[in-house]
Amino acid sequence: MARKSAPDDLLAPLTLAVGQEELLLDRAVAEVVAAAKAADPDTDVRDLAPGALQPGGLAELTTPSLFAERKVIVVRAAQDLGADAVKEVKAYLDSPAEEVIMILVHAGGAKGKGLLDAAKKAGAREVQCAKLTKAGDKLAFVRGEFRRLGRAAAPEACQALLDSLGSDLRELAAACSQLTADIEGAIDEAAVARYYSGRAEATGFEVADLAVTGRAAEALERLRWALAVGQPPTGITYALASGVRSIGRLATAGRSMRPADLARELGMPPWKVERVRQQMRGWTGDGVAAALTAVAAADAAVKGGSDDPAYALERAVVAVARAARAGSRPY
Repeated sequence: MARKSAPDDLLAPLTLAVGQEELLLDRAVAEVVAAAKAADPDTDVRDLAPGALQPGGLAELTTPSLFAERKVIVVRAAQDLGADAVKEVKAYLDSPAEEVIMILVHAGGAKGKGLLDAAKKAGAREVQCAKLTKAGDKLAFVRGEFRRLGRAAAPEACQALLDSLGSDLRELAAACSQLTADIEGAIDEAAVARYYSGRAEATGFEVADLAVTGRAAEALERLRWALAVGQPPTGITYALASGVRSIGRLATAGRSMRPADLARELGMPPWKVERVRQQMRGWTGDGVAAALTAVAAADAAVKGGSDDPAYALERAVVAVARAARAGSRPY
């Protein structure tokens, strides 16, 4: 197998999927499996979980069966294979079995580089599955996803989708699929806004901003969105605590100080000082204390003290919003 396989040869004896983008790795495997099953519906697929390939196991897996069906062997996390397993895989690459397709899923990098180099030397068909870190690459992914689904999407719609959902490729791919299935004709920015408006803003700090101004219903809505799009619960409790503490700090600062001096004293930019000043209406010292107690309880809950972190966060949001409206002696 010294001659390099063509990139489009899905039935090549060896495919090397390299990178850490899980969606792309899974797709690289799925494409080979689908092609093998299309060529032979009786293809036997062995998808080995990380660490499942033990010394001696590869010889058993690649031994021809009595029925001579095609086999696909997927070796996950190949960079983590033990020395004995690596030795066996390298020996197999020197003399691959007929009717067997091997897929090595490798994270790339220095770990397990010897196996990576051996696979390339053996002529593996390579599929790059690196993490997409640049905004342009993520935008290109969204555009390509719509093309893959056979649909047209305006450039503004692709950008709006990326802005709304962030960088998780699985979520972006699912959104492209949903829009393609639900919308007839071209997919434009308005369509994306109808489906995903508000999700990009569903961060812990927006939840906090709504809660500290007493807008409980809106804060709870944003909280549910934030959790749905993967915001970490600990980040939300941090934002709530930060919002309440900012109110307390500003309330106890010198009222005669100039805005610029106040900003330096509190370590806040001037625009934030002004925003917190507006949020202070309705708050009392007792309210700040009660809100911080509620947020501390939620923080303990999301760090393992409760079986239902979402409920703990909802209670904290309601407590903060109630404290923002309860003041008879406002700051």
